[in-house]
Amino acid sequence: MPATVLIVDDEKNILLTLQTSLRLAGYHTELAASGQVALDVVSARPVDAVLMDVKMPDMDGLTALARMMEHKPELPVIMMSGHGTIDTAVKATQLGARDFLEKPIARDRLLVALRNALKHQAVMEELQALRAEVGRYDMVGSSPAMQRIFSLIQRTAPSEGRVLITGENGTGKELIARALHQNSKRKSGPFVKLNCAAVPHELIESELFGHEKGAFTGAMSVRRGKFELAHEGTLFLDEIGDMPQAMQAKLLRVLQEGELERVGGAETIKVDVRVIAATNKNLEKEIEATRFREDLYYRINVVQIHSPPLRERREDLPALIDAFLKEACARNGRRPLSLSPEALGVMAAYDYPGNVRELRNLVERLAILCEGPVVSGPEAAELLPRGKGGTVPPPAPVDAAGASVSMPRPPAPLTPAAPAPVAPAPASGFRPRVDRTFREQVEDAEREIIHHTLVHTQDNVTEAARLLDLERGHFYKKMKALGIRRGAEKDSASGGSEG
Repeated sequence: MPATVLIVDDEKNILLTLQTSLRLAGYHTELAASGQVALDVVSARPVDAVLMDVKMPDMDGLTALARMMEHKPELPVIMMSGHGTIDTAVKATQLGARDFLEKPIARDRLLVALRNALKHQAVMEELQALRAEVGRYDMVGSSPAMQRIFSLIQRTAPSEGRVLITGENGTGKELIARALHQNSKRKSGPFVKLNCAAVPHELIESELFGHEKGAFTGAMSVRRGKFELAHEGTLFLDEIGDMPQAMQAKLLRVLQEGELERVGGAETIKVDVRVIAATNKNLEKEIEATRFREDLYYRINVVQIHSPPLRERREDLPALIDAFLKEACARNGRRPLSLSPEALGVMAAYDYPGNVRELRNLVERLAILCEGPVVSGPEAAELLPRGKGGTVPPPAPVDAAGASVSMPRPPAPLTPAAPAPVAPAPASGFRPRVDRTFREQVEDAEREIIHHTLVHTQDNVTEAARLLDLERGHFYKKMKALGIRRGAEKDSASGGSEG
């Protein structure tokens, strides 16, 4: 979309000459014969740059420049003068002007100055966006579920097909949308996002399509909507299942026609935007309940990518915890921390109903509250939420000498039988293991937790599974995967070998 340049000068012939030069170069232009008119135009219509004379009656260019910078400090303004001095140029620069040109202005010099000002503004906007997002959008995981997502992104991103991302809250749907944009042909264009559930119903049309000055109470100036801002880029509509039905029909028209009108406006504006939508709702059920339009569903659901909950890809927990812990320590000015195998085991047993968002929150809590340098199992268990998510009893604590002390007695089971005495746990305090991978250390911690629990229940698998809040079948599978056998099975195997 061509940039719009506001030309401000009290001499009509100069206005028309500059307008012709800029139009031939492909720019849109607006004209103003005074500083006050220029201020009115800037507040009423979108302008990408201003070319303004210094000497004008009523309000000179420097006064108008100062007022513009008060309301729109990011707006590129180039000053020009036929009686310019070094002092005037310095003052203009101090007030915020990007360049200063002396009349008569050579066409090539004008176009270079304008191009540089617009390019500088685009770079600053991109830098600001990158600073806001840095470190937050790396996708971490090697589980089969994540490999499927990576494969879909690789195949879908280069196309122009619209994508619907489904999944629970906190599973990283925005990360998938950003990955699609960053690997698409539109990656040099803007990535604009809108949470449909966070915008009041009466304002969502203005958010999407923009509005003209005076379109409604409070519309003090013209505003571009998300579609215009995302031109030649990607628009991410999060929680699209919460969009009002009246707005769904208008969105469908824009997707079909590629054009829109701002609220309160009559001009038809062409837009070139790839739309990626996301929802935590079952849209097919929403269609059955007449809360979501079926025709809009088919428009946005060309390719569907499901973002799985964290409990369905526990294999990714070690890598996620490691990445979040490093980030949290750096952001909060803490020295680097690591998790003991016991702490990893405790965190791996939790279900994370809030998914990756909750995991990040819990890891940051560890980084802030734990003294370190190694987070113990009891410290991790203490900081996990209680009453939901499937927490487990803390593993055997480690004393100052590095040896495990006796495992604390869990609550007595609701049976007449007296609880068995707790056997002392073997000395297995945490020590860094450079010969073991992160995942192997997690398995070590799980093996130790299950072993202690079986000792406590005298090899009663049903009771051990209950204490660890696991299904009995899953508990058996976990024992088999970790190579754990009950005491009776060990004795039987030993007796068979001796006979």
